[in-house]
Amino acid sequence: MEHVTLFIDAIINLSNAMAPYILFGLLFAGVLHEVVPDTLVTKHLGKENIWSVIKSTVFGIPLPVCSCGVIPLATSIKKSGASKGATLSFLISTPITGVDSILATYGIFGWIFTIYRAITSMIIAMIAGILTNVFDKNEKPKVPKFTTSSPTLGITPIFKQKDKDTVSCCSTGSVAKKSFSLTRAFKYAFVTLLGDIAKPLFWGLILGALITIAIPANLSEILIEYSWLSYLIVIAIAVPMYVCATASLPIAAGLMLSGVSAGAAFVFLSAGPATNTVTMGVVKKMLGTRSLYIYLGSIVIGSILFGLVLDYLFVASNIDPLSLVHMHEEATILALLSTLVLWGFLGWFLLKPYLMKFKKKEF
Repeated sequence: MEHVTLFIDAIINLSNAMAPYILFGLLFAGVLHEVVPDTLVTKHLGKENIWSVIKSTVFGIPLPVCSCGVIPLATSIKKSGASKGATLSFLISTPITGVDSILATYGIFGWIFTIYRAITSMIIAMIAGILTNVFDKNEKPKVPKFTTSSPTLGITPIFKQKDKDTVSCCSTGSVAKKSFSLTRAFKYAFVTLLGDIAKPLFWGLILGALITIAIPANLSEILIEYSWLSYLIVIAIAVPMYVCATASLPIAAGLMLSGVSAGAAFVFLSAGPATNTVTMGVVKKMLGTRSLYIYLGSIVIGSILFGLVLDYLFVASNIDPLSLVHMHEEATILALLSTLVLWGFLGWFLLKPYLMKFKKKEF
């Protein structure tokens, strides 16, 4: 019974931490979908080349979005025509290099750690995006070989102009400007996007709660005792665990103050915000299994390598990492309300197929 109570507490705390940012990310994605034309995304992020990856990484840098809020944004740009590589690089770089995260990193660790964290995160994101574009290209849609003048089939134009916002197949290619609609933004955010990610989001929260209660309380003692394995232990904990870029900072600082190496603490700072069970489930559904492997492999290998380099630089320059460290709140009403709203949506999308079947049986 105690384990059940701990699990319920963990899932409530995890939901309170993530729900406001997920809902904000969905709303932000809905507004962007109304403001930014799909053709613009396709033009700059749709090609499977290095420039599209660089652009998506740079585009994500200033956005103050955490590792859960970035999920609906990444889903949105993918649906708008972005390549798999551009989507993946955006998904990795945004939660780590956001303005809020950069400022918070500077406040706790100073400029050396801040610059190193920002640059290495961008490198990892770009490498993941490039590898995805090389080894997991977008599938080319099969275009039927029919023409509008087919004498036997009488095929009508594929793109039929239904309203003023739709471009017909015979148009010159210019896109008519559409007026902003808050209703369409909400519908896209909380029906289209959330409907797409509801199932992996649900299972991600469940697994995240299980992992949270499985992490030992004496983590820092274990890392100090097994210092030669500290990188792998941190990776094993950081990858599936949800922790936003800002919240990861005091945890990393606490690890360093407890005697854990700066490199191992950096691994947590790098891998923690970039991955979690929720994001992994969405990546698998949105981009496929191969992209998921590239996503995890790039973050794991990149974080460990850059962590080792950081330890080497501190030793070589005779800098004490602890000299850089300048050192949980209860859930707010907003967090509690967001949790209720999010789980309400998840419950609806998960039960909807069964409700539809039940209605069909009645008739």
